[in-house]
Amino acid sequence: ILGLDLGTTEVKAGLVDLEGRLLASARSGYDLRVGHMPGWAEQDPGAWWSAVVGAVRALHPAALVDIVAIGVDGHGPTLAAVDGRGEATRPAITFLDTRAATEAAELAEATGIHGWALGPLPAALWFERNEPEIAALTRWYLTTWEWLAFRLTGEAVAPLVPGQAVPDPAVAAEATGLRTDRRPPDSPMGGVVGTLTETAADALGLRVGIPVAGGTNDAFASYLGAGLLEPGDAYDPGGSAGGFGVYWREPVEVPGAFVTPAPLAGLYSVGAAMAATGRALDWFRDAMVGGDVTTERLLAEAAATPPGADGLVFLPYLAGERSPIWDPTATGAFAGLTLSHGRGHLARSIIEASALAIRHVATPMLAAGVTVTAMRACGGPARSDAWNQVKADVTGFTVLAPDVLETAVLGSAILGAVAIGANSDVRSAIRAMTRIDHRLEPRPEHAETYDRLFAAYTGLYPAIAPVMRPLTAAEPAAEPAGGIRRR
Repeated sequence: ILGLDLGTTEVKAGLVDLEGRLLASARSGYDLRVGHMPGWAEQDPGAWWSAVVGAVRALHPAALVDIVAIGVDGHGPTLAAVDGRGEATRPAITFLDTRAATEAAELAEATGIHGWALGPLPAALWFERNEPEIAALTRWYLTTWEWLAFRLTGEAVAPLVPGQAVPDPAVAAEATGLRTDRRPPDSPMGGVVGTLTETAADALGLRVGIPVAGGTNDAFASYLGAGLLEPGDAYDPGGSAGGFGVYWREPVEVPGAFVTPAPLAGLYSVGAAMAATGRALDWFRDAMVGGDVTTERLLAEAAATPPGADGLVFLPYLAGERSPIWDPTATGAFAGLTLSHGRGHLARSIIEASALAIRHVATPMLAAGVTVTAMRACGGPARSDAWNQVKADVTGFTVLAPDVLETAVLGSAILGAVAIGANSDVRSAIRAMTRIDHRLEPRPEHAETYDRLFAAYTGLYPAIAPVMRPLTAAEPAAEPAGGIRRR
């Protein structure tokens, strides 16, 4: 099965067998355009497709003839506006973009659905109001995973997870004037959207007619690929943005988080999404260190530095922040710097900040009654057991390292397996195709150090935000997180 994960900065393509083994993988990147207008963050869907073609063709040609299904996922909620042929009518408005906060509030008030559960509709409403001539040329308002399935099959559908609440189109249209007929018809996640067209097959080097499964967002795909099945199963995606999610048996009210039906019937996802915790070490390596210093070298220096980095704390708000503060004007900072601190201290403080950010969003979830049995660590950072151990020590959670760290690719493949009937349902596919490689337990001797560090970390933002906000050019407030509004 070919799994395609359309991430924030790159697409990952993987070949996965029906036992969940990752046989081959490749990736190809694209740009994220930010800063050209306050609060804007856009991408070129044409660059997405070029990257998909490049990544798939980088896989071993001999293996491509054996593909029996394709699964897809993507970042979001992102708006991809296309005409009837699938050509973009404007750059995609990504989930990092904050221009449509007013429209999101209007739609939430009208429909009772708010935050990320509104999908691409707030951006679409902004589009219609501010670029009406271009909007008039648009046939479909698609998410990234809907867009990718459309490019592959020519079919526009909106796959939904079980029990997913969506805005009532008639209510949204009447209250705001939004052209809701530009959203595609609903379909089940993991159902067959269509089959690979001749045009797409020629571009990718695949055979015509391969079934394509209805996908989901990259977070949910990662949950599937990480093996989350029960209440209390938690997940750290480890991507460029960063995040945290946990399954629970019922919806709960958690400030700064969003609650939606999970991609498994009968469960809810209590989730949080950061902006740049995963990219912070790359930024430090490229912008501050330079030369030929590798990430592995920085990780080794961080591991050789004492827990707490000798009193240094890093605030990883390099692109504003989403959960739990939802403030695009937030800025990053190193606090506690002295002449005794070196590169290893700074690297460790960045790694610890990624774990402190998880603890920051998890704390109100725990206060709301959610429990965490264990947290699966995935993505690039999970390749480092030193980083995984920091996350265990800082959060107090047992950390599990899955056998396949590219969990979104595996999750998309799981949906492909379900679509062709290789597994009877998503749960059975997860059991058949996911495994845990090893586990790391929190070390109690470091708990006091990290309690003090967490207090400093959570105190930094309210202390420096009033000082720094007048210096930023971003909008003063971001769209709040959310899911189902309980009335």
